[in-house]
Amino acid sequence: MNKKYIVPVIYIVCLMLPIYWLVKMSFMTTNEILGTFALWPKEITFDNYIKIFTDPTWYNGYFNSLTYVGINTVISVSAALPAAYAFSRFRFLGDKHLFFWLLTNRMAPPAVFALPFFQLYSAVNLFDTPMAVALAHCLFNIPLAVWILEGFMSGVPKELDETAYVDGYPFWKFFVRIFIPTIAAGIGVTMFFCFMFSWVELLLAKTLTSVAAKPIAATMTRTASTSGYELGLLAAAGTLTIIPGAFVIYFVRNYIAKGFALGRV
Repeated sequence: MNKKYIVPVIYIVCLMLPIYWLVKMSFMTTNEILGTFALWPKEITFDNYIKIFTDPTWYNGYFNSLTYVGINTVISVSAALPAAYAFSRFRFLGDKHLFFWLLTNRMAPPAVFALPFFQLYSAVNLFDTPMAVALAHCLFNIPLAVWILEGFMSGVPKELDETAYVDGYPFWKFFVRIFIPTIAAGIGVTMFFCFMFSWVELLLAKTLTSVAAKPIAATMTRTASTSGYELGLLAAAGTLTIIPGAFVIYFVRNYIAKGFALGRV
């Protein structure tokens, strides 16, 4: 093997080893996981996956998570697009301070907002709904989306806007048909990060739901029984939670590369 490939190969092996170990454990019973240390299962079992796909508590958790993550991603990007355009193209009193204030919401820990959100959504009958979690995650994802998109939009020359205006394009027609396709890479990167941050967030998702809209991350924290934690079941659930993120990365992989090169990523 060429020496220049040694370091990348070692890095990839170290990166993939925990994922392989998780997948391996998902095909094992808890007793085998605790009793042996092996590179592969001695007896492969699909019971963990069968339970997840047949137990409503488990598969509804995945459905709930995908629902509020999808809603949040759409709302965050839709709200951030015009806001980022305003920060990119116009100068107004307090624009820098407002932009910084948006970012401070992303810096705040979710625990600060858990109780206010809980009381508010309980009062308006939004508690234990996917919409409650989706709206709560907007507090963090919209500032992030504005920050990323503003970087992409600032890289587009203002002459494009002026040329469209001279050609008689109404603003929204220009914005939808010309400007948004121009920053498609930025939108792809933004959707990726909004999806991932909302998918892995646990505190608000767990606080704002109880039964009907409980996400998969909250379900995974309740696998204790009289005999201990069901490690094989947890491993199978963890393996399945990787799949949505892998699909998102696959479809926006080209945009992510452009985002690291051109945007604020």
